[in-house]
Amino acid sequence: MIKPVELVIFDCDGVLVDSERIAARVQVTLGAELGWPLTEDEVVDRFIGRSHAAIHEQIAARLGPDTAAIWSEKFEQLHREAVDAELAPVDGLPEALDALTLPTCVASSGSHDKMRHTLGRTGLYERFAGRIYSSTEVSRGKPAPDLFLHAARQMGVDPEACAVVEDSRPGVHAARAAGMRAFGYAGGLTPAERLEGPDTVVFHDMRRLPDLIAERQPTTPHQVLPA
Repeated sequence: MIKPVELVIFDCDGVLVDSERIAARVQVTLGAELGWPLTEDEVVDRFIGRSHAAIHEQIAARLGPDTAAIWSEKFEQLHREAVDAELAPVDGLPEALDALTLPTCVASSGSHDKMRHTLGRTGLYERFAGRIYSSTEVSRGKPAPDLFLHAARQMGVDPEACAVVEDSRPGVHAARAAGMRAFGYAGGLTPAERLEGPDTVVFHDMRRLPDLIAERQPTTPHQVLPA
């Protein structure tokens, strides 16, 4: 029988804080300035959900390491300024957290400094303090499962008893690779069809998350497997 969910692992950008729109806009601006014109859709496909190191590698391969370094520095500055000016929690996220009764943690491709900034600006940091994990702590970022497996170990929960809330294709792939149930939030930039796959529930309203998780607990009658 499928194990009951004991831990909900949240991605940060685009799941807790509505920062992916900001990041995509900044990446498009920098691409036009530094020699790699990108559409928002291309940014979503190439960058969203990936670690800073993985994004840097792509830019360096395309434009060289010097330009990649300039890009990274400018991104940090412009992203921070925009976050300070306009960042908010994802719509419905506070209500979802209030309704969840399960333990939670954060596992993000972003650095700890970035998460302290974004979660702090939106009043969410204290909800997760001490239970925040970054791809900088593992050797491989998403779509590899390493970060989610690391978070589960740190929280003392079996991967099969974890549910992951993600908004990117690399994120849901990482959750599935970790043997966890994935909940793909399609209320942001990534189209729903890019999140679909086995053991994945795609949804558009974050307020529905607690009910969706409850519906998929094995104690729910329609989830009980035959002996």
